[in-house]
Amino acid sequence: MPMSKLPPVLQNLSLPVIGSPLFIISNPQLVIEQCKAGVVGSMPALNARPAELLDEWLAEITETLAAYNKANPDKPAAPFAINQIVHKSNDRLDHDMQVCAKYKVPIVITSLGAREDVNQAVHSWGGVVLHDIINNKFAHKAIEKGADGLIAVAAGAGGHAGTKSPFALIQEIRQWFDGPVALSGSIASGGAILAAQAMGADFAYIGSAFIATLEARAQDAYKQAIVDSNSDDIVYSNLFTGVHGNYLAPSIRAAGLDPDNLPESDPSKMNFGSDRKAWKDIWGCGQGIGAINAVTSTADLVAKLRREYEEARARLKL
Repeated sequence: MPMSKLPPVLQNLSLPVIGSPLFIISNPQLVIEQCKAGVVGSMPALNARPAELLDEWLAEITETLAAYNKANPDKPAAPFAINQIVHKSNDRLDHDMQVCAKYKVPIVITSLGAREDVNQAVHSWGGVVLHDIINNKFAHKAIEKGADGLIAVAAGAGGHAGTKSPFALIQEIRQWFDGPVALSGSIASGGAILAAQAMGADFAYIGSAFIATLEARAQDAYKQAIVDSNSDDIVYSNLFTGVHGNYLAPSIRAAGLDPDNLPESDPSKMNFGSDRKAWKDIWGCGQGIGAINAVTSTADLVAKLRREYEEARARLKL
């Protein structure tokens, strides 16, 4: 398999990891610590509420990372990414894109629909677009509309997730696409990061593990549930937003519902962004959390992943 063609902004990560944007949970503190640790930090634009807060947050992230890079020229921070929901229900998209343009956000992650105008806007300031997809058909559509790379959301990913095996999804994409690909779905250890690369992905896309960090803006009970739970505690349902996703069973029980007998939702009632209650009370989470045994700092989590990654490489004599 030929090496991927990676844009310069993605070429020099100290660990091949992109932290996935966590709705409600990601904040500037988490993003900054991810980047300083050498992995791409990200957050949804919609986490900044009211909308005017996004400007303040991007100023904080860009200024803090610039100061860090000046003080650490030999070990600069990784770039950061902002996630944009491009679905028609997001009435903030134009505003948030203008703020991203102001700060020349290096990486924009687009979700729930591929749009040429959004991709062109990001390219106009020199940014790179990664679009998340759950199958090969959507992957083709995203690249045809001008995305630079793909986030393959395989079975077991936290929040909105597909059902494809990562093996199937990556090998289908790699038959025709040689640009950047990140793999999402149950990755929470250094060995899993190396496995993602072995099957053809350039990066592991990790979300749930970062919820159980000190910097994440999640309830303590949510963080502890991730430590205490494993893949048996993950429920796949479309009840909460109209799109299928993976959630922690304890939070579903706490909301007075039976995780083993959830009704189906009407997909036409999709709601992203305005109904925060679903995500506040029902906790999104992926199947990889059996590897998470403690709530730690982001720096310590990335150090652990790096150590496991190097151990896996050594074991395979790479």
